[in-house]
Amino acid sequence: MGMLLLGLVLFLGVHSVRVFAEGWRTAAVARWGAGPFKGAYSLLSVAGLLLIVWGYGAARTSPVVLWSPPVATQHIAALLTWVAFVFLAAAYVPRNALRAKLRHPMVLGVKVWAFAHLLANGTLADVLLFGSFLVWAVLSFRAARQRDRLAGATERPASSAAGTAAAVVAGTAAWAFFALWAHGAWIGVRPFGV
Repeated sequence: MGMLLLGLVLFLGVHSVRVFAEGWRTAAVARWGAGPFKGAYSLLSVAGLLLIVWGYGAARTSPVVLWSPPVATQHIAALLTWVAFVFLAAAYVPRNALRAKLRHPMVLGVKVWAFAHLLANGTLADVLLFGSFLVWAVLSFRAARQRDRLAGATERPASSAAGTAAAVVAGTAAWAFFALWAHGAWIGVRPFGV
């Protein structure tokens, strides 16, 4: 469990700099340059992610069960993770209405993904992993909206039906790939038992 906690602190700590230390981040980018800052950020993120994967995998070998979620929560989680993947795609597909309206669909996707996994899993490691990501996403979204207000970003970017459809199709395809194959192959849990 210690590796999981260390990974969460490192990964989410690096990703929380804009939430809690925007002034320090701006000064560090000015002092070090954008390239070196992004390089250090990336290295620390990868190290944190590897520790999370290692720690979570180790915790799954001897789980501390806090509760046993009803089977229905697995179906709800499947639907919610589809929404999360659509939000994730909307962060990257240009000119879509989801990004125009939500402004920060990736962070909202992390919120939905984490909440879905909290519903469907009841071990201590799950609560630590997905609960940490949910708290981070709530704080990150709030900070991003505050930055938008301070910057006067009130106008919605242009969007199109084609861009929105592309985001939904891309998110659905990524969700299907992950739910039907990658989740089982990479994580060892098959959400649909196939």
